[in-house]
Amino acid sequence: MTVAGLLWVGLALVAAVLEVFSLDFVLLMFAGGALTAACFAWAGPVVQIAVFAMASTGLLLAVRPSLVRWTRRSTIETATGVAGLIGRSAEVLSEVTDGEGLVKLAGETWTARSEEQGENLPVGAQVRVVRIDGATAVVAGETV
Repeated sequence: MTVAGLLWVGLALVAAVLEVFSLDFVLLMFAGGALTAACFAWAGPVVQIAVFAMASTGLLLAVRPSLVRWTRRSTIETATGVAGLIGRSAEVLSEVTDGEGLVKLAGETWTARSEEQGENLPVGAQVRVVRIDGATAVVAGETV
């Protein structure tokens, strides 16, 4: 490989590494243009620069929009933290009343209380988490 080819490959590597920090897909397109120009290292510098410019522009216009859409395709939001516990199933460890109790939720023991006044949920029952109040899971009996 010629010196010019090595310079283009080096430029492509630098652009690809910098792309990791920006995640904007612009520098990645320039890296593609530099690799294309490296293939034309046998030609003069004017041809190499023209190939780099055309390839980079073509990649920016043709490939980048699809990549950006692909990375932003997810419209489903994943609930995390306390919000991720709502709707989950739990097992009653000690009787749950409207005032107190314990459940096994997501592998952890939580204090719990029933959603309905006067509802008692027995040990071993499967319940559904309705909401979280502080460090207490408010639960309702599951209907099977």
